[in-house]
Amino acid sequence: MNHDYQKDISGCGLTGLISRKKKRISGGQIVKSLCLMTDHLYAFHVMYDDPEVRWSVEDHLKANYKIEKVEEIPTAPVKAIPISPLLMRYFVSPLKNKLVAEMQPDDFVVETVMKVNSEISGAYIFSSGKNMGAFKGVGNPAEIAEFFRIDEYEGWTWTAHTRFPTNTPGWWGGAHPFTLLDWSIVHNGEISSYGINKRYLEMYGYKLTLLTDTEVATYMLDLLIRRHGLDIRTACQALAAPFWKNIDAKDEAGREAFTALRQVYGSALLNGPFSILFGHSNGLVGINDRIKLRPLVAATKDDLVYMASEESAIRAICPKPEKVWTPRAGEPVIVEFE
Repeated sequence: MNHDYQKDISGCGLTGLISRKKKRISGGQIVKSLCLMTDHLYAFHVMYDDPEVRWSVEDHLKANYKIEKVEEIPTAPVKAIPISPLLMRYFVSPLKNKLVAEMQPDDFVVETVMKVNSEISGAYIFSSGKNMGAFKGVGNPAEIAEFFRIDEYEGWTWTAHTRFPTNTPGWWGGAHPFTLLDWSIVHNGEISSYGINKRYLEMYGYKLTLLTDTEVATYMLDLLIRRHGLDIRTACQALAAPFWKNIDAKDEAGREAFTALRQVYGSALLNGPFSILFGHSNGLVGINDRIKLRPLVAATKDDLVYMASEESAIRAICPKPEKVWTPRAGEPVIVEFE
């Protein structure tokens, strides 16, 4: 007898509630609670410069994902933004038969992002995480916020960026933030090591197509933390590694650790003036370059942590912070949820 049975390794959960005063509770409450504990969907936000290529992207998604919902990203009319790409979002989960061998869903999603952004001209996936979304475009920050109706969203972590393009083109896909899965990166400055970083990332299958240096920071963090398993602090030490003279001044254990990190991840070092904020599913991190050529200020008030290029930006929304400080060069500010 042939039993064609394979165990389905899926998330399990349980829930319970009780009224200590023996008040009757609708069964709908337990159903609502239980149904919440399902696998969250990936949310693809897609820009279409050419609406005709939408069908090519959707054919690819249908062949590889279970699509739960498709909708246009809600926008509002803004006089200063008369023309924009077609903006769509798709809530999806990878088809199990597409996850070959030991491939993880995150790897499959990254492959999809790279394929669409590099091979389907006129389409660009600009957000691909769970429980997150990126909203970006070309225009004044207040106008972009009004266009995307940002005041209608709520979240426990926010990152934002205002940018005047200097040595890279200003286009919708090239605006900040840059995202991959649940990484969201905003960056002030210039990464002069872009060429070395780009070639290093390409060795691991990343395709850099967005015409800006910020893209390398996003993919480098994904490589070091998600794929190579480094903790966030160690990954930051690889991106903004101490100078050799500072490594030589450490104790023996410190010298060995930082020497090994520089030798293994020399091509991951980001050179040039920069300050970076990156949000992820477990918190928010701020870091600047190892010479501190770009400003970064942090502050706290109650359970809130603020980071910005200028203290005035923090005081605009938190007039009386409990603590304000300027992080040292190359020293990350790491905030995690309790």
